[in-house]
Amino acid sequence: MLRYPSLRAPLDILFLVCCIALTADVLAPEIWGSGKTKDYPLWFWAGQQVLHGGDLYPSDPRAYFEFIYPPLPAVLLAIPAYFGKLFLYTCLSVLNAVAWWMTAQFSNAMAGSGQRPGPWLFALPGFATVTFVFDMFDLGQPNLVLLAMMLFAFWLLQHERPWMAGSMFALATAIKVFPVAVFPYLLWRRRWAAAASMTIFTAIFLFALPAPVRGFQHNVSELKTWFQGMVGTSSEQGFGQRGEQNWSWVNQSIIAVTHRLTRPVNYNQDNAAKPSATMNLIDVSFKTANWIVLAISLAIGLGFIAVMPPRARMTPRSDAEELGILFCLMTVASPLARQYYFMWLFFPITVLIHRAAYDPRVAVRAGTWAGLAVAGLLMCLSFPVFPNDLQAYGNNLAAAAVIAGELVWHILHPPPDEVTGSPPPAELQTEQQNQS
Repeated sequence: MLRYPSLRAPLDILFLVCCIALTADVLAPEIWGSGKTKDYPLWFWAGQQVLHGGDLYPSDPRAYFEFIYPPLPAVLLAIPAYFGKLFLYTCLSVLNAVAWWMTAQFSNAMAGSGQRPGPWLFALPGFATVTFVFDMFDLGQPNLVLLAMMLFAFWLLQHERPWMAGSMFALATAIKVFPVAVFPYLLWRRRWAAAASMTIFTAIFLFALPAPVRGFQHNVSELKTWFQGMVGTSSEQGFGQRGEQNWSWVNQSIIAVTHRLTRPVNYNQDNAAKPSATMNLIDVSFKTANWIVLAISLAIGLGFIAVMPPRARMTPRSDAEELGILFCLMTVASPLARQYYFMWLFFPITVLIHRAAYDPRVAVRAGTWAGLAVAGLLMCLSFPVFPNDLQAYGNNLAAAAVIAGELVWHILHPPPDEVTGSPPPAELQTEQQNQS
């Protein structure tokens, strides 16, 4: 099912036009304007620090970090940064374009429906998440690239190449830590080779790979500083290096929304020009709020385990639904889940679109479309025309919950032919042949 874009396919041409337009949004300010803003200058700075042997982090872990990622991404950025800003920004834009295409390819190939979707159905998840894609290009964030890497890793795992899959999981983790959430899943599903590979390659990417460039001791020292500044700090004021964002409306993680609902924290703290605003339904201590977060996370984790089918009942369809739930959980479990993090809903949305199009039960198809519509309306609340107060309640978090809930329903209620092992009815076979 994986293929290259074709100049004979209208939607493929539209995809290429969109990629060119999004890349122009990145390059035009650098060529004709005052320079591209957002995270792009930071990536160039990090690459230049590596090239000139400078420090990526201050010596004091409590000081402000300009660069909040592990050293490996800076080492990777140094290669294109050597050729200047324009070359670096072009490379990052091309990476995002390739990742966007491959995400759609892998998502449709792994949806578990056994069907090859038509061009409009194939492109529908891309239309549904296009605002997130715009953020990827405009901000210069790597979440779309990480999504493509994770999907590729699961595709490798399905094709019995666990060691290569583990290396991809490790690379994503070494770039931006939150994909590490896949590791407990690998252990629970007894994917021992993939888990071992992920462990080994994570150590290689964090310690061994940057060492020839940064020096082993220098790299270890920077890793220690990064860990203390990013992972080892947590207080009522926030965690990591972006305390002003942790409890604000921009963060839609389980942690942030729970704290906003249980403590009188100012969800406008990221903008000093806005008046202080709270939304808590109860008033508990910081410690109690953390216990509530832990209880919610534990309940969600146990619920996920409960709905996972045993090995004997696993099918390509249930595998896709299970992975869809996992991607939803990895997104909202990240301590900081800004708007663009929900790009990771691309795969769960694709799985549900396949169920809405190909499930043999008419009522199930209608219900799945309805659920997708509800999730879409919730995500639309992120548009600037709506007040931030609505987003503070976690509109994207709620959308992820709706999508995950639909996937849970589909796992627990597979089509009758999958339960009994009997072939599909004759009319469905005819319909599938026509769609093929």
